[in-house]
Amino acid sequence: MIWFLILHIMALLFWCATLLYLPTLLAVEVKPHSENTHLIEQHGSVARYLFTHLATPAAVIAVIAGTLVFLIDTNIEVWLIVKLTLVALLVVCHAFAGMLILRAETQWEPSINYWCWLLEFVLCVLMVSIIWLVLAKPSVEALLP
Repeated sequence: MIWFLILHIMALLFWCATLLYLPTLLAVEVKPHSENTHLIEQHGSVARYLFTHLATPAAVIAVIAGTLVFLIDTNIEVWLIVKLTLVALLVVCHAFAGMLILRAETQWEPSINYWCWLLEFVLCVLMVSIIWLVLAKPSVEALLP
């Protein structure tokens, strides 16, 4: 089980790092009438490459390894259910980042920067909450007001 846990933590580090970097890269990389429009159309953007070649495989490995740890340990507690709910929201944010990349590649809008910074904030809140839940492992009384 320890090897699955190590694999889970390593994949999570890669996944979270790329998810935190992607909105910032996208907000800075995308500009109206950019000179690199031809290169993006021909080869794709750096953000798309990081999303498809690093973030998505790391997410899949993290979820699979985490599921294996869960199945081997068979530990069902309230904090774990809350953590899995937050991870599901992290997956939704991952999909939203992919949608932003596609939108930024097809058409530039001033609102893309706003959505990138909002996504960055939500990702930070989710990741800090997940880390707190895993380290504190609070009881039911601590989670409910």
